[in-house]
Amino acid sequence: MSDPKKVVVFDYGFGNVRSAERALARVGADVEITRDFDKAMNADGLLVPGVGAFAACMEGLRAARGDWVVDRRLSGGRPVMGICVGMQILFARGIEHGVETEGLDEWPGTVGPLDAPVVPHMGWNTVDAPADSELFAGLDPDDRFYFVHSYAVQDWTFEQLNAAMVPPKVTWSTYGGPFVAAVENGALSATQFHPEKSGDAGAQLLTNWIGTL
Repeated sequence: MSDPKKVVVFDYGFGNVRSAERALARVGADVEITRDFDKAMNADGLLVPGVGAFAACMEGLRAARGDWVVDRRLSGGRPVMGICVGMQILFARGIEHGVETEGLDEWPGTVGPLDAPVVPHMGWNTVDAPADSELFAGLDPDDRFYFVHSYAVQDWTFEQLNAAMVPPKVTWSTYGGPFVAAVENGALSATQFHPEKSGDAGAQLLTNWIGTL
């Protein structure tokens, strides 16, 4: 039997690190919560959680050198997964209350207010995943995932500059209008919902992610 995959939950002060730790351990990962640079760099997988405001998360991430860790890992093809605001900060920018904040710019796009009569979007929703998704493999289209957010990416564009560039796999959901619920892009994956709070469906998704490490 192979050793369990080592996953670091990056602790930069913004995120439900304990619930993420429990969920990952439940599906067989060897999990550690830390902001230690070497441990974050050398783990099989790095999970970046996030709750609260985009700008505050970016400030906290930069203070903990998390932006550098994410960039270095991805440069070497080392897996990274973002959850909730940990997904949002992977995009180029976020706009909250009219204030624009620069994100990590791993993907083009703007995180903005949900176009819905009631926010935050809080509750269980289905998603529309690509047929070749690895994250959602084995899951049913009727499976629901738990969302808590007031902002999202609602317009996805990706410029394929050459034939070698593989377009990311984008999963959508709808609340008021369509928004990006998950992205798979080689070593980089992310979900707007909380898999660690999404019961059996979330556990299957985390199992799928660990299986790619």
